[in-house]
Amino acid sequence: MTMSGALEKRLKPILKDIVDHFGTPFHIYDETGIRDTGQSLINSFSKVNGFREYFAVKALPNFHILTIMKDMGFGFDCSSIPELVLSRKAGAGPDDIMFTSNNTSAEEFQMAAADGGCILNLDDISLVDKVPVMPELICFRYNPGPRRKGNIIIGNPVEAKYGVSHNQLADAYRRASDRGASRFGLHAMLASNELNYEYMVETTKMLLDIAEWVSENHGVAFEFINIGGGLGIPYRPEEKQLNINAMAQEITELFSRFQKICKYTPAFYIESGRYMTGPHGVLVVTAINRKETYRTYVGVDACMSSLMRPGIYGAYHHITVHGKEEDKTSETVDVVGSLCENNDKFAIQRQLPKIDDGDLLMIHDTGAHGHAMGFNYNGRLRPKELLLKTDGTVELIRREETMEDHFATLNFKPDIFKP
Repeated sequence: MTMSGALEKRLKPILKDIVDHFGTPFHIYDETGIRDTGQSLINSFSKVNGFREYFAVKALPNFHILTIMKDMGFGFDCSSIPELVLSRKAGAGPDDIMFTSNNTSAEEFQMAAADGGCILNLDDISLVDKVPVMPELICFRYNPGPRRKGNIIIGNPVEAKYGVSHNQLADAYRRASDRGASRFGLHAMLASNELNYEYMVETTKMLLDIAEWVSENHGVAFEFINIGGGLGIPYRPEEKQLNINAMAQEITELFSRFQKICKYTPAFYIESGRYMTGPHGVLVVTAINRKETYRTYVGVDACMSSLMRPGIYGAYHHITVHGKEEDKTSETVDVVGSLCENNDKFAIQRQLPKIDDGDLLMIHDTGAHGHAMGFNYNGRLRPKELLLKTDGTVELIRREETMEDHFATLNFKPDIFKP
């Protein structure tokens, strides 16, 4: 499975009508699928004390999506001032926001403390002295270094710029306590798009072991542990889904063991982004050109500015041609955009039904890190975003960028300084 099967069933019968009304290109997201995934997380971890999902805003920073998350009782994981502002506009209070930044500026600390504050997750021990006013609740992001291997996307923890090292951790909590903190959390994120649930279980065990060690030797009790994001989705049809139920069962057992040893149980947080929304979004484009040279190229009306993952990572996104899903004839093509970069390709040497000008292509699994990673090189503008709502209506939730938007930062009062 790639794109949510339920989304495919809901979208295919009405796609042509949506295109006739809104035009292409657009990302479209499925509210029903997002809610179903959220409820499955709640159900799976129902026996774990204080389970809560903090949606990774960076995956899909759209106000309408965040209001859905808030309605499900989820919080938000933020790493920048705009993400903080957007989350607060969606109704998030101080306990609803994990602010997990790195290389944090003084301005970011000030914004994190605004409107009642948030759960501050510090990335470095040196930041303890840079927090203007130490909040009551503080968390540290842990980097285990050589004690753990990251997965293929995140890489080796020793080389990662994130987190407090193992030998700094106890001192970090002591220094925060000396500055007035009295409640504590522990965080780590070591994987991205991980489909092996055992890796996430091992991360949970690692954090609980660290919490046990710090509790016993330094008198710090933890309100929560947060294993970060990283829950994966199957981008290719042959890949299996993450076994969330097995993961939840084994994590529940780890918490039971911790309770017996430490006589208390921290809450359990995760900050899934891709897992929550990735399969519930597609980028819909129209084929506009066909070029026959050394290869066959199918040109579409979107480019890397709408979805940069294939170009920058070589990431695979499944593609279906609307109305030709059962077509048995196929050809090998590159599906390309209009950017002046040769890596501006959504698919390379992909077997697809023969594509004609005017055909609609659905590029799967763009519900996370799709529109959010867009850019404006070559003056290319990012597309609109739509929401297929549970009542069957389709709502515009972000308009497409315009040339006026693109040139807006060139409109300013002249400011000439002569040193």
